[in-house]
Amino acid sequence: MKNTLHILEVAKKVGLSPADVILYGEDKAKIKSPFTDINPQGKLILVTAITPTPFGEGKTTMSIALQDAMWKTGTKSLLCLREPSLGPVFGIKGGATGAGRAKLYPSDDINLHFTGDLHALTSSINLIAAVIDNHIFQGNALNLDPKRITWKRSLDMNDRGLRKVRINQGTGNGTPRCEEFQITVASELMAIMCLASDPDDFIRRVKDIIIGYTYEGEIVRLAALEIEDAIMHLMKQALLPNLVQTLEGNPVLVHGGPFANIAHGCNSIIATKYALSKAPVVITEAGFASELGAEKFFNIKCRTANLKPNLAVVVATIKALKMHGGVPMSAIYEENTDALAKGFENLVQHYENLSLFGVKVLVALNLFDNDHKSEVKLFEKEMQKLGYDYALVSSVSKGSEGGIEFANKVKALLAEETKFEFLYDTEKEVEEKIEIICKKLYRASGVKYSKRAQRELAVIKEQGFAKLPVCMAKTPLSFSDNPNLKNAPRNFNITIREFRLSAGAGFIVALTGKVLTMPGLPKVPAAVNMKEVR
Repeated sequence: MKNTLHILEVAKKVGLSPADVILYGEDKAKIKSPFTDINPQGKLILVTAITPTPFGEGKTTMSIALQDAMWKTGTKSLLCLREPSLGPVFGIKGGATGAGRAKLYPSDDINLHFTGDLHALTSSINLIAAVIDNHIFQGNALNLDPKRITWKRSLDMNDRGLRKVRINQGTGNGTPRCEEFQITVASELMAIMCLASDPDDFIRRVKDIIIGYTYEGEIVRLAALEIEDAIMHLMKQALLPNLVQTLEGNPVLVHGGPFANIAHGCNSIIATKYALSKAPVVITEAGFASELGAEKFFNIKCRTANLKPNLAVVVATIKALKMHGGVPMSAIYEENTDALAKGFENLVQHYENLSLFGVKVLVALNLFDNDHKSEVKLFEKEMQKLGYDYALVSSVSKGSEGGIEFANKVKALLAEETKFEFLYDTEKEVEEKIEIICKKLYRASGVKYSKRAQRELAVIKEQGFAKLPVCMAKTPLSFSDNPNLKNAPRNFNITIREFRLSAGAGFIVALTGKVLTMPGLPKVPAAVNMKEVR
């Protein structure tokens, strides 16, 4: 059942006239001026989830479900989501616009080219790379060391063949060097787009990007290339949030899409602050689980934007909990209350993690028709035993009607006072900030550093960047840096293998384990199973 509207009718729901938007057909629009008259007054809800499994927990789906249910129960709200990347769309995950009757419209457009934001980002990233290599070719007035270029080319696609390449091969093409492509959504420019407050802040951050070092080891920033205006030409439209709708015609802002396992995993500050100025309640999500996207939402995004969230929703499914309890995929549809009981350990750790930030926490169980009644009953019994606020949500099959209990419990919790707080003070040493994250959220025994990481951290400190927040790059499949350690592992160490400085974005990236900034495709990519559209 679809009750979609012309996008101008959707705009009207949040007080926007035709003059306030730029139309992309009848079902998509951009907010024309999201930087003026900003006065964030609304209450902010974060939707996160337990540790992901191959079945998907439905974090985006539950965000959409809550948006529809809020409007169904008489509360004007706005939903802010990230733009999907083509990497997951054609890789393991597939599309990222919800499921069943809790879905965005137009789903195919949003998942693919949408309004061109990711294309603009990719073009901007590669323009910078091309200008750097051209600068060196044309005489290298900045004395850039080709072996210490830190800016990387990008592609918004999973392509392991581009992880390590040699460029400038052949006579007359410049200085040959190694290059590492990264997926666009893991790039610093994507992070900057999502952390900037307006175009002026965006340009300031862009100019602060460190593109490499001289032969003498001096920092070279992007400002030295004098191409920030060209980047702004490419990015001007991309900085404007995109307005779409749910299948029930309720407004959604979709803007920006950094990965949460290798970047900070949140939609743009521009969209979130705009939404908080337009609606009394704003719902947003952060990638993966509490120890990744949610941690970065609180410690990086909220710190940068001076946001004070009120509530965190942690999404779970019966299948995911059973998998954390040791059930293999082949038996996941079989009734197994023993495994379900064991899998609660994962949920409890995520709940406790979120509570550390001083926000209220609500557990949302994403229900499916093939869930066993005994397992759902056990879930409820366990929630009551733990004293957790929870809601059973059947919006995938029932739409907003299946989320009424969810919305009512959210509104009740929003009425209570919260005392949001960061997990760490940025004035602490980098090692201490990392230790706090690893020990308090991951439950790690300790942190180890490779020799490379030690060298890179010493340089970061010497250059005066030690007071920045830390962006942890880690597998999303475990609390640890080992994807095979499931549920709620203990007695493990986190290994920091390298550091990368994102001076423009304003954080230090700590890479752990074997996490990659350019993912690869699985044996059978999602691209193989897509229906033809004509």
